Amino acid sequence: MRNLLLLCVLLSCGPLLSQAESNPTIRTDKNLWQDFTYDLGTIMGGIGHAYSRPLYWKGKQWTHFGATAAGTATLFLVDDEFDHWADGFRDDIPDGLVDFGIRYGNPQNNYAVTGGVYLTGLFLRNEKLRRTGVLLIASATAGGFLQQVSKRIIGRARPKSGDSSSTYRPFHLDRVFNYDSFPSGHAILAFSNAYAIAKQFKSPWIKAGLYTVGSIPGLARVRDSFHWISDVAFGTVLSIFIVESIDKYLDSKYTQKYNSEKEKTVDWSLNFGVNTVGIAVRF
Repeated sequence: MRNLLLLCVLLSCGPLLSQAESNPTIRTDKNLWQDFTYDLGTIMGGIGHAYSRPLYWKGKQWTHFGATAAGTATLFLVDDEFDHWADGFRDDIPDGLVDFGIRYGNPQNNYAVTGGVYLTGLFLRNEKLRRTGVLLIASATAGGFLQQVSKRIIGRARPKSGDSSSTYRPFHLDRVFNYDSFPSGHAILAFSNAYAIAKQFKSPWIKAGLYTVGSIPGLARVRDSFHWISDVAFGTVLSIFIVESIDKYLDSKYTQKYNSEKEKTVDWSLNFGVNTVGIAVRF
């Protein structure tokens, strides 16, 4: 399984390395240490930028927030039913796929991937790849810290606790296991990586493939009764907000962009209907 995880990481990050080799090496008058300290400061700045964005939201941003809140609340109403429905096919999902999802969303493996991308860009003196690594690390750190704090404040029961999705033990400084479900950390870390890496490519098929791989960890946690479907859905949307916010911040810090031509806007929206709840993506 470790070999499978390594293979999938190489497949997802390999095109980035190819881009780094095909693009001219970025030469600056700074040495490696100066680049590293600059990037470290940019990572911290990006995290702070993401956390401060609600103070500057306007109509469109508040509309997106309202849609996310409404969608999450709707899923809260069907969490128990969805979990019972999932009992009918949990054993049919391959263990190898679930194991991959759990490992890929693990914080240690996540930082091994993001750190590897960044260090490659740093030592190749390639600003575009450095920026990608900075985006990956900053997004994972911002989302990871936020979900750890949220788990302790909210204290939601996990499915495997035996309690319903509406059971809470909030406001604990120490982590209370089985009551730390919302939101899903695996979903946040894995989809942050997938969404950030997908920004490097114009092809909707490559983007869709990366999004699919990034969705596996969250769904694996639902299969293993560690999370409700609303935990995963909210974590996924939160990771998109964080990556987009930090990426805009990085525009003012680096001259190299992901694509020379203007990227098409990726439009995410929540859809609700009779017996249906979903996330629509338009390229």
